[in-house]
Amino acid sequence: MVASKPFVILNAAISIDGKIVTKDGDSRLSSPSDLKRVHKLRSQVDAVLVGRNTVLKDDPLLTTRNVKGKSPIRIILDSRGSIAGKSKILRTSSTVPTIIVVSKSIPKSNLEKLKKFPVEIIFSGRSRVHLGSLLKILYRKNISKILVEGGGTVNWEFIRSGAFDELLITVSPYVVGGSESISLVEGEGFSKVLDSPKLSLKSVRRLKDYLVLHYIKL
Repeated sequence: MVASKPFVILNAAISIDGKIVTKDGDSRLSSPSDLKRVHKLRSQVDAVLVGRNTVLKDDPLLTTRNVKGKSPIRIILDSRGSIAGKSKILRTSSTVPTIIVVSKSIPKSNLEKLKKFPVEIIFSGRSRVHLGSLLKILYRKNISKILVEGGGTVNWEFIRSGAFDELLITVSPYVVGGSESISLVEGEGFSKVLDSPKLSLKSVRRLKDYLVLHYIKL
């Protein structure tokens, strides 16, 4: 583990052609066995992190179900605090510890909305969330292991900055296609292949027609 930074695991289910969401927003790529694996992972980390778009499109709970174990702290990256009050994340924030990470540019009305819920609000960055600063803040809060569950823009920020340690990718037996379908990693992308992080394949696990690839960052 890098000093002053939590251990970060990026986890995602993708189609054979690398998509995590179809053009119409369908992200149901995991099998029941893979979902059980993900929930077990959640029970083993301190926090699970996603971006605002994932909350908007999937309205997830991000809790541990399907297996026995604790639910992790939920961390939502939302620069302008635009998460809907009716979202499952906010509606269950009284029973599941929740952190909303915003930037200093958050509109006052959105900040007042968030303050009505029992969530912790963390400021990081001027106009958008600054990942490096956030990870230091979280580490000081004794959050030592984080599971990142996307989406594509959030994945890019972690990969671009090298702020991750492991990559768990489930390859599902589907071909999605579509230029508007969201890929595992969005963002600007690297100009050269050699600029991307160096990874080592630790293991391959087969779950019937699915493959779980476990990479570690060198």
